[in-house]
Amino acid sequence: MTASGQRPASGLAAPAWVRRPANLARAITAELVGRIVRGDHPSGTSLPPEPVLCEIFSVSRTVIREAVKVLQEKGLVQVRQGAGTLVTPSSTWNVLDELVLGAVVAEDGTLGVLDDLVATRRLLESDMVLITARTADQTTIDELHALVELMDQLVDDPIAYREQDRIFHDTIMRTSGNRIARGVVRALESQVVNTASYMGRTDRELCVASNRGHRRIYERIAAQDPDGAAEAMFAHITEAWLVRRSDAGDPHRLER
Repeated sequence: MTASGQRPASGLAAPAWVRRPANLARAITAELVGRIVRGDHPSGTSLPPEPVLCEIFSVSRTVIREAVKVLQEKGLVQVRQGAGTLVTPSSTWNVLDELVLGAVVAEDGTLGVLDDLVATRRLLESDMVLITARTADQTTIDELHALVELMDQLVDDPIAYREQDRIFHDTIMRTSGNRIARGVVRALESQVVNTASYMGRTDRELCVASNRGHRRIYERIAAQDPDGAAEAMFAHITEAWLVRRSDAGDPHRLER
C-alpha cells in the first residue's frame, strides 16, 4: 500500500514502515538492498522505473535518484542509458558495506558468509598476533594476563565475558600496529556481533573453553613465540566459531 492507502499499479509491495522514516533516501536504500539480496530483483534484471519506485515509496524522483546512486556506489546496480537500472551479479557487491553485509548475513541460511567472515578474521588476527608476540612489552603482556584472569571470573556472566573477550582481541590487534587489518576485523565484527546466527551459544561451558584458548594465546605471546601465538589464535577462532555455529550448511569453507 502507498501512503495514500492504494496498492501501487506495479503490484510491488510498499515497505511495511510503522512510521515514515526521517531520512527517506537511506530507508529506501536499505529496503532496496534487502530486496536485491533476497532475490526479489535478481541479478541481470532491471529495477522498476523511477515513476514506479516513486509510487511504491510515495516519494519524489529526487529521493529515488539519491537512493539509486547509493546502490550504485555499493556495487548492487549499474545505471545504463536506455537500459534502466540493472541489478549486478553478487560478485560485484561491496560486502564490507554495513547494509550489504547485514542483508547478506540475514539471508544466508547455510552460514557460508559467516564462515567466510570467520576465516577472514582468523587470517588477519593470526598475522597480527604473530607481530604482537615479537613486539609486545611487559606492560602489554601484563595487561593480557590480567584480562585472561578476569575472564576466568566472568564465565558465569556471558555479557560481561564477551566485553573482556573483545578487549583481549583488540589489545592484540592494537599492539600489532596494523591499523588496516584491525580496522577490517572491527568493521566486519561490528555488523554481526549482535546477530543470533553469529553469536550462537553463550553459556558457561563456551566461555570456559573460549578462555582456555585466550590463555594459550597469552602464554605464547609472553614466551615471545610468534609462530606458536599465530597457531593458538588460528585454533582459538576456529574452535570458538565451530562451537557457536548451528548445524546449518557445511563448514568446509573453514578447512585449510
